[in-house]
Formats: sequence, C-alpha cells, structure tokens
Amino acid sequence: MITFAGMAYPVAVLGALGLAFGALLAFASIKFFVAVDDRVAKIRELLPGANCGGCGYPGCDGYADGVVNSGAKTNLCAAGGPSLASGIASIMGVEGEAAVPMRVFLKCKGSPDFSVRNAEYIGVRDCRSAAIVPGGSPNSCPFGCIGFGTCAKVCVFGALSIVNGLVRVNPNKCVGCGTCAATCPKSVLKLIPRSSEIQVSCNSNWRGPDVKRVCSAGCIGCGICVKACQAGAITLSANLASIDGTKCTNCGACAAKCPAKCIGSAAPEEMRKSA
Repeated sequence: MITFAGMAYPVAVLGALGLAFGALLAFASIKFFVAVDDRVAKIRELLPGANCGGCGYPGCDGYADGVVNSGAKTNLCAAGGPSLASGIASIMGVEGEAAVPMRVFLKCKGSPDFSVRNAEYIGVRDCRSAAIVPGGSPNSCPFGCIGFGTCAKVCVFGALSIVNGLVRVNPNKCVGCGTCAATCPKSVLKLIPRSSEIQVSCNSNWRGPDVKRVCSAGCIGCGICVKACQAGAITLSANLASIDGTKCTNCGACAAKCPAKCIGSAAPEEMRKSA
C-alpha cells in the first residue's frame, strides 16, 4: 500500500525539478532573447504573398528577412514590380534600386508544324522526367521545348499554357519571376525585358545542316544577323545567335535579313493587341 508519506517525497522532487527547469527557461528566454526588427513585418506586409521564389529566397517571409538582415536588394520581387521596390526602399531608408520589368520568352518554334515528332513518349508527363530518358522528348530537336507543361505547373500566376506542343506565355499574367525558366530542363525559357520586341526563337547549338534536318524554323548560325545589327545587340556563340534585350533597339533589321526566319517578334499576340 502506498501511503501519503511515501508519495510526498517524489512529488516534492518533481515539484522542485519543475521549478528549477522553469527558472532555467525564464533565464534562457532573457539571456538569449533576439529582438525582432519590425521592418521585417512591414516589408512582409507589402509583399504579394505569391511565394514564387523568383527573388532567390524561400518565399516572401524569407525575402523580407533577407532584406533586413542579409542586405538583399530591394528590387528582387518581380511580382511586385517597381512600386513595391520603392516601398521596400522607403522602409529600409535607402535609395530605391531601379527594377527592369521582365517577362519570359520561349526560345523555340519547334511545334509539329516545323519540327517532326519522331517518337511517342510513354511515361510520366513531366519535362524533367522525359529529359533524362534517351529519346524521351517527342521533339526531334534535342534542344527544343518538350511541351509537357512542367513550367506551366510551377507558375503560380497561371501565365503559361501548352498550345500545339509548345509553351505559350500570357504576358498580361507573367511577372518575370523566372521560376519556370529555372525549372525547364532544356533551358528554352529566357527572361527578357518587357520592352524587348525582337528575339531569336531557337535554342539549338547544332550546325546549320543538322538544324534543318530536324526543324525548318531553327537558327543555322550564319551570323548575318550579327552583321545587320547596328546596335551591337546580337552575338553568335556555339552556332546560335542571341539578342541582348537591353541593347536591342527593336529596329527589326536582323529579322529582315535572317534567312531562316527564326528571328522575329518576341511579343505574343496578346501583347501586340494590348499595345
């Protein structure tokens, strides 16, 4: 039989331990207290809450903390744009950093109309999964858009869709966060300034004859566009022309000279209508 006297000792011990641990926790909370900068909460309140990761931080909470405690730039939130960057700069008491509005562009015209489909992929309809399987892409060009829509699935803004085997970008929804570009295993999505109207719609590094064998709308690496550009905005590397949207004047001289007709308007039909 357990008597009251027999229970008193363990109860007293447990009580003493409870008081000791409580005092220890109270001391630790004071000793190791870290003041929370109220600027973090203010910046977080301004952020759109998309948590797209385009800023390079794990969500909006991470970016707000990064600005205050890690010196992150105030203009990294593509979803918020210049006005948000200005608001963050005001909270931080610094001069606002210019933000160039960006959007994503597909460097591929290899729809079934131009590029023959030489295989039927049977498996997980995911571009990354198909990319690691030899011959996994239905597109005969190994550099082209696979078209399974993995990029569209990661876009929290609903700006991407798949039409006729290729990605289509809705410029009115795209904020230029770059999440889709980082996800694409073929690197056919490129961030360009929203003001850029002329781009090269090809991603192939093959020589001209090989390109033409798989796609009638691919860059043949002839370099004629480089010579035609008076602004020095076009470079040719590994048989592929590339246009720097920050230098391009949108004159269209390169598009007029391109024998492959792979240079043209980078603005989707939706953007041209709203212009």
